[in-house]
Amino acid sequence: MSDDPQLRHLLDTAQTLTALQRQFAHVAPPYIAQSCQVTGLRHGTLHIAANNGTLAAKLRQLSPEIVNKMQDRGCEVSGIRVKVQVSYAPVPIVRTPRILSSAAQRQLHELSESLIESPLKQALEKFSQKKG
Repeated sequence: MSDDPQLRHLLDTAQTLTALQRQFAHVAPPYIAQSCQVTGLRHGTLHIAANNGTLAAKLRQLSPEIVNKMQDRGCEVSGIRVKVQVSYAPVPIVRTPRILSSAAQRQLHELSESLIESPLKQALEKFSQKKG
């Protein structure tokens, strides 16, 4: 790709956007970084697409702080422009399963045995028997 001038320009643009996205992900709160995409940098203004209006509003509110943090990291950003782009697919959040320790399972079981027959007692018994 680096031999063809047009493809080289495309490669440079893709690398720049990737680097900006990485920098943005380091300085923005995780819930915002996961749901927003850097679309460009023009005349010092970082253009970002947000999944919804709520995120866009929060990002606009945090933009001075994010600009300062990006400048501290060496990015030549003087402002942020946010657009809502609903069609952007968010990165799925990977959830790690929570595993109870054996002590916690034992304590839940003891608690359930001390209760009278009720939905809470049944839920605690079931929960204390779950394996990771």
